[in-house]
Amino acid sequence: MGFSENTTGLVLAMVSSLFIGTSFILKKKGLKRAAAAGTRAGVGGYTYLLEPLWWAGMITMIVGEVSNFVAYIYAPAVLVTPLGALSIIISAVLAHCMLRERLQRLGVVGCILCIVGSLVIVIHAPQEHMPTSVQEIWILAIQPAFVIYVAATISIVAALMFHYEPRYGQTNMLIYLGICSLMGALTVVSIKAIGIAIKLTLEGISQIAFPQTWFFLAAAVICIITQLNYLNRALDTFNAAIVSPIYYVMFTTLTIIASAIMFKDWAGQDASSIVSEICGFITVLSGTILLHLTREQEPANPPGNISWYDGEDIKVMEDGHYIMLNDSNYFR
Repeated sequence: MGFSENTTGLVLAMVSSLFIGTSFILKKKGLKRAAAAGTRAGVGGYTYLLEPLWWAGMITMIVGEVSNFVAYIYAPAVLVTPLGALSIIISAVLAHCMLRERLQRLGVVGCILCIVGSLVIVIHAPQEHMPTSVQEIWILAIQPAFVIYVAATISIVAALMFHYEPRYGQTNMLIYLGICSLMGALTVVSIKAIGIAIKLTLEGISQIAFPQTWFFLAAAVICIITQLNYLNRALDTFNAAIVSPIYYVMFTTLTIIASAIMFKDWAGQDASSIVSEICGFITVLSGTILLHLTREQEPANPPGNISWYDGEDIKVMEDGHYIMLNDSNYFR
C-alpha cells in the first residue's frame, strides 16, 4: 500500500528542513571564503558568485525549497509549516560544529521559545479554503484588503532598502531579514498559485493559457531574487545560528498574516484559537529578544579596506583614500 498524500507531504517537509538548514551553513562558509578573496557581500560585493561552496549551498537551498513547494501540494499548511523549525536546529548545530559560532545557553532557550511559539501559531492558525483555479486566486489577489497589504509591503521594503539599509544594515539584522521575510510572504502566495496551476494542469485542466499564471510566476521570480540577495547579506554580516531562527520566525509570522488576509481565513475563528495565537506571538517575541541579547558579535571588517606591501611600505586603501604605513606603525 502506498503512502497517503499527508504522509508524502510530511516526508517532503522534513527533507526540505534538512536541506535548507544545511544550506545556511554552506552559503555562510562560501561567503567567508569569498570575503577573504574580495569584497564582502555585506557591503555589496558579488565575489561569492565565483565560490563553489556558495553554489553548493544555493543548490541545497533550491532542493529544499522545491521539496517544501511540493509538500504544500500534497499536505495542508498546518502539517508542513511547523516542520520548518527543524531547519533552525540543524543550522544551529552545524554552525556550532563547522563555523565555531557559539550559541549561549539563553540563546538555546530563545531558539526553543521561537520554535514553540511558531508551532503554537501554526497549530491554531485557521484552515484555509483551497482555490480550484488560478482565476479564483486572482480574484482573491485583487480584493481591496490584499491590495492594501501588498502596497504596504512594497512600501516598507522600499524604505528598508533605500533608507534604513545603507545606515543600519551592518548593525541591525532585522533590516536584511525584514526585507527577506516581507518578500517571502509574497513569494509563498505566488508559489501557491503556481503550484495549483501545475497540479490542475497535470490533472488535465490546463492553466498555462491564463495570463494570471505567468503574472504569479514573474512575481515569484522577483521576490525570490530579492530574498536571496538580502539573505546573503544577512548571513555574511551576522551569526548564522542567530540569522536562521529569527528569519524563520519573521517569515512564518508574515506568511500566516498574508495568507489570512488573502484567503480570509481569520473569519469564523473561536476565542480560544485567537488567544492561543496571541500567546504564540508573545512566545516568539520573547525568544527573539533572548536571541538578540545573547548573540555573539562577529569581528567587523572595515568596508572597502585593501592593504598590500610594495617592498618598501605597507599601503592601505581605506574608503577610496590611500594611506602609507611603515612596518613599525602597521604591526603593533
